[in-house]
Amino acid sequence: MNDKKVIAVTGATGAQGGGAARAILADPASGFTVRALTRTPDSPAAKELAVLGAEVVRADFHDEPTVHKAFEGAYGAFLVTNFWAHGSAAKETAEIEVLVRAAKATGLQHAVWSTLEDTRELLPLDDDRMPVLQDKYNVPHFDAKGEGNELFRQAGVPTTFLNTTFFFQGFLQALAPKRGEDGVLTLTLPLEDGKLLSGVDVADIGRTAHAILKGGKPFIGSTVNLAGDHLTGAQYAEKLGTALGEPVRFQSVPYHVFRSLDIPAAEEIANMFQYYGDFDHEFTGARDLNRLREINPELRDFDTWLAENASKIQMG
Repeated sequence: MNDKKVIAVTGATGAQGGGAARAILADPASGFTVRALTRTPDSPAAKELAVLGAEVVRADFHDEPTVHKAFEGAYGAFLVTNFWAHGSAAKETAEIEVLVRAAKATGLQHAVWSTLEDTRELLPLDDDRMPVLQDKYNVPHFDAKGEGNELFRQAGVPTTFLNTTFFFQGFLQALAPKRGEDGVLTLTLPLEDGKLLSGVDVADIGRTAHAILKGGKPFIGSTVNLAGDHLTGAQYAEKLGTALGEPVRFQSVPYHVFRSLDIPAAEEIANMFQYYGDFDHEFTGARDLNRLREINPELRDFDTWLAENASKIQMG
């Protein structure tokens, strides 16, 4: 066990970090072992990782020395921040800065950073097609991560930038089909008819990160743009209907209407979907499913994910 390289996994009790930890632990031939970082080492999720063989350590982005200590002696890391824990791009940037300093100070040899595109590279803030949020962002949870990429580069941390996308898990709860007044299940999204939405099983972030770490040096400095499927709203609805055993129709909601809805982060979600729609060629086009399946042969498409998860969908 001692000859295995330690991979420090941040957010290890969350969806992305937990997926990375489990993928590594499930592959005894990888030569890696997991050091699971969490603020709550006594939580059921942390204890479950310990049972699977992870070394569980307490680390908190707001207590920087704990992060440095957790990275010491590690070969590599899976790094992720959770914007939705606080909803602040400024706070997320501060967390990224902690990760960069800790990775640099402890000499990590390979960091896989779960990130997203900075939308401002294609959509300048003075473009009036969508509102500016939190003073200087189009889509704060995208832009703060994208901006953070440069911090890793400037610090010289050997990094693979893993661009994620919309999670299929969104269909389990918040974006699950709801029954219309006429009784028909309806998938309602701020997505234009005919536009593609790249989606991914959140567990594939961890599985792909594991594959990248196994791949080693050739991936350092590169960007891997992740997705498991590219489908239109109507195609998602059709596949959901097949899995649920009754028709699901797709209803496109204009971006400006969605922004006005009384739901959490409505403006940000609408801006995100508008970015997906307005820049589908650049965003979806960057995600080569064939190439991704060469890296991660287990990559789930939407049908495969649905077969495993349709029973969990909480329909309204």
